[in-house]
Amino acid sequence: MATSTPVRHAWRALIGLLITTAVLFGINALGVYVFTDEDGTGQSSWSPELALDLQGGTQIILQAQTTDGAAPSSEQMSQAVTIIRQRVDASGVGEADVTTEGSNNIVVQIPGQADQATRDRIEAAAQLQLRAVLYAGAPANTFVGEDGESTPYPTPDPNLNGTPTAEPTNGSDVSWITEKLQAEFLAYDCADPANDPAGAPSDTPLITCDAAGSIKYILGPVELDGSSISDATFGLEQTTNRWAVNLVFDGEGTETFGAISQRLYGAEAPLNQFAFVLDGSVLSAPSMNGVISDGKPSITGSFTQESAQALADQLKYGALPLSFQVVSSDTISATLGSQQLQIGLVAGLIGLLLVAVYSLIVYRALGTVIIASLLVMGVLTYVALCILAWRMGFRLSLAGVAGIIVSIGFTADSFIIYFERIRDELRDGKSITGAVEDGWNRAKRTIYISKSINILAAVVLYILADATVKGFAFTLGLTTVIDIVIFILFTHPVMQLLARTKFFGSGHPLSGMDPAALGAVYRGRAQFRAPAVATSTTGAGRKAGKAQGEAIRRQTIAERKQAELAAASDATRSRDNVKEAGDD
Repeated sequence: MATSTPVRHAWRALIGLLITTAVLFGINALGVYVFTDEDGTGQSSWSPELALDLQGGTQIILQAQTTDGAAPSSEQMSQAVTIIRQRVDASGVGEADVTTEGSNNIVVQIPGQADQATRDRIEAAAQLQLRAVLYAGAPANTFVGEDGESTPYPTPDPNLNGTPTAEPTNGSDVSWITEKLQAEFLAYDCADPANDPAGAPSDTPLITCDAAGSIKYILGPVELDGSSISDATFGLEQTTNRWAVNLVFDGEGTETFGAISQRLYGAEAPLNQFAFVLDGSVLSAPSMNGVISDGKPSITGSFTQESAQALADQLKYGALPLSFQVVSSDTISATLGSQQLQIGLVAGLIGLLLVAVYSLIVYRALGTVIIASLLVMGVLTYVALCILAWRMGFRLSLAGVAGIIVSIGFTADSFIIYFERIRDELRDGKSITGAVEDGWNRAKRTIYISKSINILAAVVLYILADATVKGFAFTLGLTTVIDIVIFILFTHPVMQLLARTKFFGSGHPLSGMDPAALGAVYRGRAQFRAPAVATSTTGAGRKAGKAQGEAIRRQTIAERKQAELAAASDATRSRDNVKEAGDD
């Protein structure tokens, strides 16, 4: 029964690995054949997506322009880069590069060909809009107020043509809401990337969501834009000790916002809320708690220091009156990247070949286990990259290829630790099945510790390193995790099964687990092997002599201690005999 338990565990692990592999291929197959775009092409692919340095792509150079013709500040340019990067990420493009060039240029590099929607999103002006809230609700037909309670929607004026029955008097007038607009609101999906509220007309209502996609809004027309905000800061309120964002409007903005605050103050939720909208997304929608005539409102809520600072920056620099003019739009060649990729792949193949040759020379038939494990690891890594390209927009860069190549060496180190532990157990005279189990128990702790350090290094590198190095850190961490899975679900189970075959279990000289070739000194728990005496001068005799010398050199500490104890016992008995003879 005891010998069958490892076999059952081995088969369960291998079946688990097979199921995991099938699930991964099934997930990617869904992306290829089920989830398709409008043109019928699959959202996923059977090949990983390549980054800009390997695939080539589109480079767009934008020139920032202010309304007064002055040069934009470095803070404005930095915030503009952040906004544009968010736009590119929202379009589903991965591994894009957005940087500044000079004092007023922004360079956007996108892998592949940028479609018109992505171009329009990038080139749009980064302006903040202030709109009154008409509806604020979850996907159901209810309002969600600031207190978290839900209330029914008010009944809109019915009008099938999509125009109000009466001329709206202000931005908070519910006459803006038509039956058509309400139907669009109910069908609006915050998670659908096709719903892009950026660039919507400023003189009409807007259906949009907050940044988290948890609340849907119907907002009135634009009543103020970001150019009316002179400054935005954050700090602690003295009375409540809460973090707050403090705004300062210019002269015209102060007058307009004062009239708006007088209109909203005292209204029922959500008609007492005013939304700050950047690129069509609601940054914040606070309620109006008083009439503000000095142009210095304060936004409070469940802010932390970081979130308050982030909102202040968005309101201050997102309010920048910048527009962008396209200076150039070119296609980037990937010729250099392709050559480097070919060199990297050749280096990787050479590394794999060297690992395979070394494994077969040193470990003989055990080397096939190393080769098979690397092949399984390669398959899982490949399909994982395909899925990540579909679900996360990950693109394989040259740095990512380097991370995969480096992981081959780390994986080989783990095999060496495991197999050498097994050989140590064989040298101590254990059976081959026992050596496999005990060797695994001793090796896995070392392997887990080393892999944990690799993963930690990859995470730190991914967080702190430049964007060009993040691909290296990501693939290194990914392959390390897969390496651990392979060891648990493939390498060790295969060794458990091979140890019970006649070829490996009998310690065949070509198996890599021959106790005699390893210089084992035990034949059992308390019985030592008698060393063979080599008298021949032939090659076989020299080989036997060498094995004998190896056996002598590998005598264990236990054997030497046993000899020392025996000698001490003999000496004690001799002294006792001498003493007894003297007494006689």
